[in-house]
This record gives sequence, C-alpha cells and structure tokens, in this order.
Amino acid sequence: MTTEPAPLDPAEKVDLWRQRYFEAQAAAEEFILGEHGEEGLTGWIDANSRITAQLLQAQRPAGESATDHFMGRLQRQLLLYDSAVTSEPEPTGTVLRNADCGILRYRKRAARAGVVLTFSSPCPYCQELNTAIADRYVEPEVTVSCEQSGDGCTWRAESSGPAAGAVG
Repeated sequence: MTTEPAPLDPAEKVDLWRQRYFEAQAAAEEFILGEHGEEGLTGWIDANSRITAQLLQAQRPAGESATDHFMGRLQRQLLLYDSAVTSEPEPTGTVLRNADCGILRYRKRAARAGVVLTFSSPCPYCQELNTAIADRYVEPEVTVSCEQSGDGCTWRAESSGPAAGAVG
C-alpha cells in the first residue's frame, strides 16, 4: 500500500527551494574551484553575469530602466532569504540597504548544522557577481557599487549623467 505524501505548505516550499538552490550553488562552486581554481571562479562569474544580464534584458518590463530592474531584482533576491532590506531613492540614484543579510544568516545556520561551505563568506562572491551583472546590464552612465557593513551591505546605483533625480 502506498500513501501520498502530504502537500507542502508555502513556507515548506520556500525552505525547500532555498535548500536546493544552496546545494546546487555549493556544488558548482566546489567543482569549479576544485577543477579550475580561482581562474575558474573568475570564468564562472563572467559567464554567469553575461547570461544573467541577457536574461534581464529579455525580461525587463516595458518602460522600466535597466537600473531600476536590476536593483528590484537584487532586492527581491535578498527578500527571498528574509533579509532586512530597504530601497531608498537619492538625488543621484537608488540605495539598497541590506541591514541583515538572510543569505549570510542562512549560510551561518548551515555551517552550524555541519555543512562544509566552499567560501567562508558569500559576500565577496555576491558583490563581484552582482557588480559584474550590473556592469553588463545597467545604463552606461550608472555605476553600481556595494559596501559591506557587519552582517549586511549597502548597494548604490548612481548616475553620473546630466539628469538629476533618482535613476530610472
């Protein structure tokens, strides 16, 4: 006699997707570093940023700037892990404040549970990857940067163009 498993509730589905993504990312990182070292990781970031920028271009809603689309995607990505993140318009662009990074928290919890992590911190990888995506995707007059702060970070999309006001 077989029994059907109970359907997952929405919170269980979210946790399972986080776990599966984490497992896939960790496996890719371990393989790339093991087979190709740091040069392989640089190549991985290059390929990942190229592919992601192309996908963002194809998915960008009509009337939305590439910068706003990128910053919104980054915010949603952080929110997937229950990060304490806010977005604030500034005179030259947008600031995304991640006061408590859920990705970092998730990884710390995994490490405490005995999971061997490829990187001691995901932050340098996240910053390098997302900056590379932005370099390929946002408007040429916009610079995207990130500053680490404790268990969070601050992302800035700043326009050097002649127009004042928020990017977008």
